Amino acid sequence: MTQAVFPAGAYCRAVERIIAAGQRMDRFGWVPATAGNISIRLPDGNLAITRSGGHKGLLGPDGVICVDPQGRPLAQGDRPSAETLLHCQVYAHDPAAGAVLHGHSVASTVLSMAGGDALVLEGYEVQKVFAGQDTHAARVTVPIFDNDQDIARLARVVAPHLDGMRAGYIIRGHGVYVWGADMDMALARLEGLEFLLACELEKRKLP
Repeated sequence: MTQAVFPAGAYCRAVERIIAAGQRMDRFGWVPATAGNISIRLPDGNLAITRSGGHKGLLGPDGVICVDPQGRPLAQGDRPSAETLLHCQVYAHDPAAGAVLHGHSVASTVLSMAGGDALVLEGYEVQKVFAGQDTHAARVTVPIFDNDQDIARLARVVAPHLDGMRAGYIIRGHGVYVWGADMDMALARLEGLEFLLACELEKRKLP
């Protein structure tokens, strides 16, 4: 297998943004151990994505690899995350998506294990970070899907719900997936969602 042809500058910028995003997610405690993954769509349609097994807060350039739109590595010996297919699914579904983030926060893990098929967020000013939300009075539903080590099967479960996901989704006991037109938007949505999930977790502690 040979490396795809794409503008070197675009790839270098993508690597820099992925490294910076990993450091930011690590500061908030959203990518413990080797958890999480981060990707950017390149101009040629291929993806720059974190290599499997690396700590996202300690990424270097060799911690990012290229895969094609189906998630196949473009350089022999490269090993993408097992969940690369979920990134590919978002990009295939949404032509405007430019970056996808997956984190494992305490709030998303605990709340998703409390039961139910979704979390409903309402009354928060911060929820306006999500597409189509222009008032705190709106309701934002975040679907929750059962965890599955068979990622292709999990992707098939997620697929019918993608059109309605304004705030991404949660894998039960696992973490969140969010995306945006570029890395800045994806990070804003991740931070917004994680803030809201942390608020919900705190609310449940109130008498």
